[in-house]
Amino acid sequence: MNKFLTPIICGMLIATGMTCAGYFIGQTMYNAKVALNIAEAKGLAERRVTANLVNWDMDFTLSSNKKTDLALLYKRAEELQKKISNTLQSQGFEESEIDLGIIDYQYHAIRDDKNVMISQSYSLNADIELESDKVQLVKAARKELNKLIAQGISLNNHAPKYLFTELNKIKPDMLKEATKNARIAAGEFASHAGVKVGGIRNARQGNFYIRDAGSDYGDTHKIEKDVRVVTNISFYLDK
Repeated sequence: MNKFLTPIICGMLIATGMTCAGYFIGQTMYNAKVALNIAEAKGLAERRVTANLVNWDMDFTLSSNKKTDLALLYKRAEELQKKISNTLQSQGFEESEIDLGIIDYQYHAIRDDKNVMISQSYSLNADIELESDKVQLVKAARKELNKLIAQGISLNNHAPKYLFTELNKIKPDMLKEATKNARIAAGEFASHAGVKVGGIRNARQGNFYIRDAGSDYGDTHKIEKDVRVVTNISFYLDK
């Protein structure tokens, strides 16, 4: 080869190599910059669920102004507890779901400013607790128990507490749905920017909230519940 052409060819090869290297370096830097571009989006998921557990308390009070009546009051309290338990069982609940609480004794005395006894009373308070997964039976059972009030029994039929305790069963699907919705939201932004949504850069899971259906607060009054979660996700934007 001509000794004069050799340096020229070498120079051309070096120049070409530098050009190619510059191109690839440039592309790498460009892609790196694109990869650093991110879109942050929120993803919402909601579910309507039914309570799977109910806690229900009720109590009554018997009283007399004679201490000698205590034995009769105690016997009557036990009979009423049993009657309430039988009523609940007749409505479809199991005996094992019913807890007859301890009968509590209270003495009250009222005196005047000279410490003279004006009146006194001896009271027995008894409670009954129900915990069951038969939430649909509660409404009819409450109506049945209210009939005891018409019989002169001072029954406090407290509002049942309806609970949803199976959140872990629906968490995975709800998080998937929230992530999907976040990607859709990020896609709207990306389409306007002329880029595509890539992988997830980071994600922050929000808290799960359980509320009574159609309510902004409270989670024990209704059988139907709304479960809600919002995720905050950052996506890479690709060319």
